[in-house]
Amino acid sequence: METYLFETPVSCLIFLITILISICGFNNIPFNGKLMLHPYSVAKGQKLYQILSSGLVHQDWAHLLFNMLTFYFFAFNLERIIGHWQFGIVYIGSLILCDIPSIYKYKNNFMYHSLGASGAVCGILFSYILFFPFTKLVIFPIPIPIPAVLYGALFLLYSSYLAKKQNDNINHDAHFYGALSGIIITALLVPSALIDFFDALIGI
Repeated sequence: METYLFETPVSCLIFLITILISICGFNNIPFNGKLMLHPYSVAKGQKLYQILSSGLVHQDWAHLLFNMLTFYFFAFNLERIIGHWQFGIVYIGSLILCDIPSIYKYKNNFMYHSLGASGAVCGILFSYILFFPFTKLVIFPIPIPIPAVLYGALFLLYSSYLAKKQNDNINHDAHFYGALSGIIITALLVPSALIDFFDALIGI
């Protein structure tokens, strides 16, 4: 644990705070209501803090587990690769940018709310994939190792399916925009990452 705190302090802080605040909100609807994103209010310049706070709360244990497992698989190694403040920019930048399309889309829908770190986690996932697209992962319930780039594609397909159902408060649309944000921010911070990614694909 001390090694993680020393080598990846930003990842550890985000990981622990997200889990603790999410657990606090599971049985506290007013608490979740204050932190989740309400595009109608944000579009009018109110409750702007929700752009960040919405990434600290989750719908239920399954939602939290799905996001935090993905975070665990990729975030700590990514911070070691690109650095502490760079990692923070990728995560927070993806969290902010992934919400902007939803704020615009639902700006006139008073009833719409969303929550979850999915957009920011997607930003981390796809940032990592730029560096190691063919890292093999064993992801439940798939019984064989799969490349990280394939996991990323499956992640987005699953998110797209859930976005079409849209029967919960989870902002599944943010997955795509979070992924795109992670790629763009990483390419700006580490321009060689995008070149190396395409070189790896061409090499295959």
